[in-house]
Amino acid sequence: MKERDSFQSRLGFLLVSAGCAIGIGNVWKFPYITGQNGGGIFVLFYLLFLIIMGVPVLSMELAVGRASRQTAVRAYEKLQKPGSKWHLHGYACVFGSYMLMFYYTTVSGWMLGYFIKFLTGSFSAIDITTEGAGDAVASVFTDMLGNPKEMMLWMGLTVVLGFLVVSSSVQKGLERVTKIMMIGLLCLIVILAVHSFFLKGALKGIAFYLLPSIERARAVGLGNVVTAAMNQAFFTLSLGIGCMEIFGSYVSREFSLTGEAARICVLDTFVALMSGLIIFPACFSYGIDPGQGPALIFITLPNVFLNMAGGRLWGTLFFLFMTFASFSTVTAVFENLIACSMDNYGWDRKKAVIINLIVVFVMSIPCVLGYNVLAGKTFIGARDVLDSEDFIVSNLLLPLGSLIYLLFCVTRYGWGFDNYLKEVNTGSGLKMSPVFKRYFQFVLPVLILIILIQGLI
Repeated sequence: MKERDSFQSRLGFLLVSAGCAIGIGNVWKFPYITGQNGGGIFVLFYLLFLIIMGVPVLSMELAVGRASRQTAVRAYEKLQKPGSKWHLHGYACVFGSYMLMFYYTTVSGWMLGYFIKFLTGSFSAIDITTEGAGDAVASVFTDMLGNPKEMMLWMGLTVVLGFLVVSSSVQKGLERVTKIMMIGLLCLIVILAVHSFFLKGALKGIAFYLLPSIERARAVGLGNVVTAAMNQAFFTLSLGIGCMEIFGSYVSREFSLTGEAARICVLDTFVALMSGLIIFPACFSYGIDPGQGPALIFITLPNVFLNMAGGRLWGTLFFLFMTFASFSTVTAVFENLIACSMDNYGWDRKKAVIINLIVVFVMSIPCVLGYNVLAGKTFIGARDVLDSEDFIVSNLLLPLGSLIYLLFCVTRYGWGFDNYLKEVNTGSGLKMSPVFKRYFQFVLPVLILIILIQGLI
């Protein structure tokens, strides 16, 4: 039997796993969700739910991977009791990973496209002194969406480059490239945050972002703030579709998985919080509503950069950072798809890469066309193509999959709490206490059910 791939170093495992978790949700969604939910008090609840929900479920997915040394389907088959059907969820994990990439590659392509536009000076051609400068910035985004050839180019580049990274071994491909991207990402985010800190009026933005305010929370509705924080903390780690489980199957038993899960969450949270330190000072410096939604990244912030001294440079660096954040998720999920194909069908890596590249590219085309050729067409709940695919993944597969992983690890009908606890605590580092057993069995499932039901409603 061919020896299973593994990470060369602990740092590689942490950066690749964090790179999978760190994505558009951290640097795009987190800042505007924070803005919509009153700032500082939302951040406090977010951190709380990350600890009581994110770390436990992440540790379970990693434990299933490390104990089995297999991808989702084979992992369940190896660990489940004879006659059990838990492995059926493994197929749902594979489907979820594909579905995620069918639209995520398009959004990652947007980031790449904006990086190229700032780098080549496309935005510099806009005269910011004219009355219609804001509309000209907005038209860059709408023109890009409306051009199927350009959209196909950015998506295609993302797919080809992503599979190129994972075409060799885990160590020589994914680990090596992700280390460079993640170190670059962390450096860029610090540079951008320091720059934002020195903008005029930046302190007002930082105060809104980090200082809790009961008054702002009441204006939004404290229940809405708590629910939004729970949702964001849960979804930020991309749990429930086996994307983290695969990296558990590659990691050594030298360190406990509780500690590793906590470190991944710290890296993920650091990027999310630092993204806010970039965006909120900029918004307050230029009188912009930080809770205005997705347009904040692609329309409003480019306009801010154009009005800054050295704006082309800062815009280029910001969208390079955004490209790294989204591309680290793309390559991590691609590795999951490759590994699943190799485990389930016995393919070699080259064959798995070629077939998956074709499948992902072809199945990503509907999302690309959703804003031009298929514009106006709606599907699930009057949503467009991208939002329909995102609804299936984010509102159904992620919470339901996390619930299944949880029940598999803590009930006697699955792998069982004792087996999970033994695996997660193997190695040096932070240990998971057995006192959490009842919380995992009776409270955490209810919290995840709340998220699932709320998302479906």
